[in-house]
Amino acid sequence: MRFEGKVFLVTGGGQGIGRGIVKRLSDEGAQVAIIDSDARAGRDAAEEYGDRVMFQRADISREADVRRAITATVKWGRRLDGLVNNAAIADPQVGPVERLALAKWQRLLDVNLTGAFLLTKHAVRNLRKTRGSIINISSTRAVQSEPDTIAYAATKGGIVALTHALAISLGPEVRVNCISPGWIATDEYLPRGKRREPQLKPSDHDQHPAGRVGKPEDIAGLCAYLLTEEAGFVTGANFIVDGGMTRKMIYS
Repeated sequence: MRFEGKVFLVTGGGQGIGRGIVKRLSDEGAQVAIIDSDARAGRDAAEEYGDRVMFQRADISREADVRRAITATVKWGRRLDGLVNNAAIADPQVGPVERLALAKWQRLLDVNLTGAFLLTKHAVRNLRKTRGSIINISSTRAVQSEPDTIAYAATKGGIVALTHALAISLGPEVRVNCISPGWIATDEYLPRGKRREPQLKPSDHDQHPAGRVGKPEDIAGLCAYLLTEEAGFVTGANFIVDGGMTRKMIYS
């Protein structure tokens, strides 16, 4: 129970990787506040993981929502030890750039990048008091791309840059690191009633140098480490967790 007495906030914690992080931190004794725009998913996670977890519905692209959520979290937990900026619109395919509407581009920027900025802006005063930590969740799409994923890739690249900029600006009181997941199968971390076994083929696993597709637990374990004092000398780093795929040469 290494996180007993600690209070963390996880955005997008109602499902997927975020929900896996919430489970890991609460299992290790932390109080965890979930911020999510999906009320059903957020409430379901809070109910499943018990009294150590609370849920607040918020749109992280709106500063008033973020300010309210941070205030409620600190009132509930009486402190804040860590912030995990995980929430994002996970819809990489936006079509050809010449047909990409400005409104859609802007919405991805507002949620995926500006949201992390706003959470940090309003959490940092409390994090300084506890010499806390921030973890930003990016993606391997920050360093490699498929066609027509322009907006998503741009926001995730921005998260990597935001991480090292904040690490230099907020240190030494607050450490800031980034995790960039590759293919993570999240089907088992949906709200109860929607869960299913991941529909994966042997070839999906075999193409990874690590021999398998990733799981939310892979990201949650690294996240937990980065929130501890064991990682006290780690800041400004981007950890790529993708089973080795970004190091693999692929020629057709």
